[in-house]
Amino acid sequence: QLQLVESGGGLVQPGGSLRLSCAASGFTLDDYVIGWFRQAAGKEREGISCISAHGRSTNYAGSVHGRFTISKDKANNTAYLQMNSLIPEDTAVYYCAVNGRERDCWGNAWIHYSMDYTGKGTLVTVSS
Repeated sequence: QLQLVESGGGLVQPGGSLRLSCAASGFTLDDYVIGWFRQAAGKEREGISCISAHGRSTNYAGSVHGRFTISKDKANNTAYLQMNSLIPEDTAVYYCAVNGRERDCWGNAWIHYSMDYTGKGTLVTVSS
C-alpha cells in the first residue's frame, strides 16, 4: 500500500522543540520532492517547507525560516521536520506530501504542485 504516515506531534511549551517524521511505504522518497504543510483551525493550508528529490536544496516559508529544518533519510525512507523555538502560532495539523514529477522546490511554486500522496497529518499544539 502506497502511503505517507506522519508522527511526532504533540503538546509542547513555547520555546520548545519537536521533530516530525513522515514515513513512506510502497515507494522510495528519493524519487520525490517532499513538502510539509500545516493547517491551523479556521485558516488556510500553509506550505512551510520543501526539500528537493536529490535532497540538496530546501525551501522555507518566512514564518518558519531559521527555526525549522527539513531533511530526509534514505536508509529509513523517512522525511523529517525539526521544529525549534516553537511559538503558539505554530499550532496546527502538519502534513507531508510528495510530488514525483518535479525534481526541485522552485521558489513558492512548490506550494502549488499537484501532490501524488499526502499523509493524514499530526497535530502540534504549542501552549503553556
